[in-house]
Amino acid sequence: MLDIKLIRENPDIARKDLEKRQDREKMKLLEEIIGWDTEWRSLSEQLNADRHRRNVVSREISDLKKEEKDATALMKEAAELPERIKQQEERVDELRKMIDLGLMRLPNILHESVPIGKDDSDNVEERRWGEIREFDFDLKPHGELMESLGIADFERARKIAGTGFVFMMGDLVLLDQALINFALEYLQEQGYTPVEPPFAMRRRAYEGVTDLSDFEDVMYKLEEEDLYLIATSEHPVAAMYMDEIIDEDILPLKYVGLSTNFRKEIGAHGLDTKGLFRMHQFNKVEQFIFCKPEDSWKHHEELISNAEALFQMMKIPYRIVNDCTGDIGTVAAKKYDLEAWSPRQKKYQEVVSCSNCTDYQARRLNIRCGKVGGEKRTLHTLNSTAIATSRALVAILENNQNPDGSVTIPEVLRPFMNNLETIEPKKQ
Repeated sequence: MLDIKLIRENPDIARKDLEKRQDREKMKLLEEIIGWDTEWRSLSEQLNADRHRRNVVSREISDLKKEEKDATALMKEAAELPERIKQQEERVDELRKMIDLGLMRLPNILHESVPIGKDDSDNVEERRWGEIREFDFDLKPHGELMESLGIADFERARKIAGTGFVFMMGDLVLLDQALINFALEYLQEQGYTPVEPPFAMRRRAYEGVTDLSDFEDVMYKLEEEDLYLIATSEHPVAAMYMDEIIDEDILPLKYVGLSTNFRKEIGAHGLDTKGLFRMHQFNKVEQFIFCKPEDSWKHHEELISNAEALFQMMKIPYRIVNDCTGDIGTVAAKKYDLEAWSPRQKKYQEVVSCSNCTDYQARRLNIRCGKVGGEKRTLHTLNSTAIATSRALVAILENNQNPDGSVTIPEVLRPFMNNLETIEPKKQ
């Protein structure tokens, strides 16, 4: 959520930012907010003046009556003031709600380094890592590969839950848990505190984290409950300090969230729709930082470096892209994606999203920092995937499959899997 002071004092900053995004709808909304705020300030001044006048008139009538003088004119004015004040109060409240709702719908101000573009094809590559393996045999789709290994059952999951779910079985369960434990262990070593949040959130908290008008259509809502199943642990971790003031001396607060996540979205029809890349239910380890505003950009680089370290240790080739204006979304001021190499599709696919949300989330959630008795300010929040296990599993299965149908387990994960080196095909 943007600061109304920015809109009042430097509206051109927001205008130029929306021009970069080429978002005409939000440009129109910005001008409406400016108009509402102008009316709100003017009417608030008039309301305060009329409230003051009501008190003055009341005293003057009392004085005139004590002096046995004619107070007819003042009594007429006194009779008219309450209705006028009531109408003004109603309009002031209405405008305040319109302004707040409008500010919640405006996107964050972008960092100057964010490239301009229409969609993910305009994202700018920053760097690549890893050697791409050349295969001299036909690669199986990872869904078919899992079934041949006897470690996944999509059909029975579809029978009881529908498309987008899977029974993970045997070594796939161990590999999924190995990814979780590997990420947790590494990030604890980097100073992050593990947290397993509630898997459901109330609407008010969710509206503080993200723009539900953009996100609500992919979320599961509990029927007749003010609760939504979480789409990522970023959301409840961000809301953990809602309506609180954090002592600056304990910042930054670094968390590594672990959760099962739920989303309605699923992959488009086409290659590998029977698979793990987009699921309605998946596990994810997420990094999250609360920090002082002046420190957030160094922490943004720290977060993506942590994600890179994990994929480097697993020896998965990847590239880092700087998301363009058309792909960055509403909340982030800058976002990196880590895209793992897909040998079947012969392209990179997003497996990590790393965002600096600056003060946007914290203002929506009313989270500030400062010292007791001192000035308070809105802090900054950042988030990044560490490992979304479903997508990491796809990368491992695709890049590590062998001619005999087996899959080599990355060496760094083996200690979490009883030192198992390969997942072998099931015997017929």
